[in-house]
Amino acid sequence: MSDETTPAADAIDTVTPGGSVGAVPAGTLRGADVVEVRTGLWGVHGTGDTTGFGGLVREVAMPGSSARPYGGYFDEVVDVLLEVLEETEPGLAARAVTGVVVDRDELTIEVAREHLVAVCRALRDDQDLRFELSLGVSGVHYPEAVGRELRAVYHLTSVTHGRRVRLEVAAPDADPYVPSTVGVYPANDWHERETWDFFGIVFDGHPALARIEMPDDWPGHPQRKDYPLGGIPVEYKGATIPSPDTRRSYS
Repeated sequence: MSDETTPAADAIDTVTPGGSVGAVPAGTLRGADVVEVRTGLWGVHGTGDTTGFGGLVREVAMPGSSARPYGGYFDEVVDVLLEVLEETEPGLAARAVTGVVVDRDELTIEVAREHLVAVCRALRDDQDLRFELSLGVSGVHYPEAVGRELRAVYHLTSVTHGRRVRLEVAAPDADPYVPSTVGVYPANDWHERETWDFFGIVFDGHPALARIEMPDDWPGHPQRKDYPLGGIPVEYKGATIPSPDTRRSYS
């Protein structure tokens, strides 16, 4: 939203994500979230770039915080959520909700991981929210986003009100722990196992966190961006096909 809708000189008398209860100056929003800086074209490094774009430098950035009004039902969802959290414990709203992003007509609420379960329970149980269905948990890995490399993303749907919201939680590579939401959304059992399997996010409190796709003794987590590309040789009718990273090389 432009500054015309929310002048920096105004104040919002509400609980602002990442702020405090009361009159909070508008315009104090987080900027774009730079998760990677790419050089060259097609991600080629070293002498393999024959495109002539070797000097190209480009930031990969996720959208920053959005200014009010968010539009549609988004304002109501955020306001009710903050109100419920504040009623649960004074100051909880500002600690739990760290940002609100509206991009491509979708609402994303950024949540501090230690308060994830409380946020999910509020979204599920309040009569004005009723996000009773979780469509699963997915993982994202941004190796260059120091201190917040791993993201767990939750897609919630309100069948009652016909609404959708996305939750995003960040955790560092060195401390990849996020509370399990199985106690609130039991169907997340399988999805948390898959996210652990592929990304290495440890969901504290999960009833049986174990691999679900890869073999139990598989080393590492294959969908992390720092996982080595390649594969394993495949044998078929007497012929051996080498792994992808050894099939072709350039001098």
